[in-house]
Amino acid sequence: MIEQLLAYGIWVAIVLIIVGFVALVKGADWLVDGASAIAKRFGISDLIIGLTVVAFGTSMPEFVVNMVSVAHGTTDLAITNILGSNIINTFVILGLTAVVYPIASQKHSRNFDIPLSIIAGFLVLVMVAVSSPFESGQGISRVGGVLLLAFFVFFLYDAFAHAKEGKAEEPEKTTQPMSIGKAIVLILCGLAGLSIGGELIVDSAVDIAARCGVSEAIIGLTIVALGTSLPELATSVIAAHKHNCDIAIGNVFGSNIFNVFFVLGTSAVVRPLPAYEGIELDAFMAALGSILVWLALRTNKERVLQRWGGAVLLLVYAGYLTYRLMKV
Repeated sequence: MIEQLLAYGIWVAIVLIIVGFVALVKGADWLVDGASAIAKRFGISDLIIGLTVVAFGTSMPEFVVNMVSVAHGTTDLAITNILGSNIINTFVILGLTAVVYPIASQKHSRNFDIPLSIIAGFLVLVMVAVSSPFESGQGISRVGGVLLLAFFVFFLYDAFAHAKEGKAEEPEKTTQPMSIGKAIVLILCGLAGLSIGGELIVDSAVDIAARCGVSEAIIGLTIVALGTSLPELATSVIAAHKHNCDIAIGNVFGSNIFNVFFVLGTSAVVRPLPAYEGIELDAFMAALGSILVWLALRTNKERVLQRWGGAVLLLVYAGYLTYRLMKV
C-alpha cells in the first residue's frame, strides 16, 4: 500500500514521512508509558525504570528505523541515521539550547558520558577506515557490532552503579496507578505506531532520494536524522524553557551513546554495514561535536556551555552541512 501511495509523487512522500515521524515519536511515548506502568505494578523502582524503559524508549525511533533499514537492505540509511542523529543532537540541539539559555553540566557527564561519546565516534571512524580481518570490505562488520554492544554493556553497568550511589529516597506516590489493561493497550498501540512509522519513514526516504537524485546517505544525515532526534529536541527545548538545562547535556550524550553502542551495534550484528562515500567525515563530526562541548565546558569555572559555545556549535554544523550538500 505504501508503494501505491508513493506513486502519486514526491509531495505524497513528504507527507508520509511526516506522518511516519509523528507515529514513531508517539509510539515510543505510548510504549514508555505502558511499560513503565507495568514495571511499577511489579514493584520495580523509578531508578531502574529510568535507566531501562525510559532510556530505551528515547532511542526507539533510531532503533526502529535502523531495523527496518537493515531488513530492506538500505544499510546507508542505517548508518547515517545514527551518525546524523548524533551530529544533530550535539551541534544543533545543544547549540540551540545553549543560545537560548546557558547549559550547566554535571561532573559525571564531563568525566564519563562526554569522553565515552568521543570514543564512540572515533571507534566508528576506525571501523570504517580499516578493513575487517573477519569480513571483506570496509564498514562495520558483525564483529564490530559485537564490540559496540560490549561497550554498551559497560555503559549500562556504570549508569546503574552511578545512579545507585546518588539514589535518594523515592517520594511516596499519591497518584492512582495505571490499570494493567490500559498499560497493555498503550504498549500495543506504541508498538503499532513504531512499526508503521518506521516503514513509512524508510520507504518514503528512499523514494525521496531516488526522485531527487541524491544518495540515501544524504537523506539519512538530514531528514531522517532530524526526525528521529525529535524526542531529544523536545526534551532539551522544554528544559531550556524551564531553565532546567542541567539535564540537557546528560540527555543528549546518553542518547548518543545509546545510538552508537546499542542501535548501531545491534544493526551491524543483524546485517554488516558497508561504508559509503563520506562516512569518514560523518564519523569524525560525530566525535568532534563531543570534543567541542567538552572543551567549551573547560573554559569557565562553572563548567557551563555558554551562549558563545552554542553559537560555535551551530556555525560548525552549518559549515559541515554546506560542504556535504555541495558534494552531492
